[in-house]
Amino acid sequence: MSSDDLVQRMNDLETRLAFQDDTIQALNDVVSKQELELERLQRAVELLARRQADLAAALPGEADEDQPPPHY
Repeated sequence: MSSDDLVQRMNDLETRLAFQDDTIQALNDVVSKQELELERLQRAVELLARRQADLAAALPGEADEDQPPPHY
């Protein structure tokens, strides 16, 4: 293998490494954004669950679902 071949291979490897570094950074950016969005969505779901529980507790007659209406 000649010196020129080794230089070309080294250049090719350096180019591939640069592209891989760019790709890894882009993927990292996407994952970071998704993590923030996931945390935001989890907080929203928790808030909705609390609101639903509060509304369910505030509705009259929820505990008496198994009893027939008063006209029976």
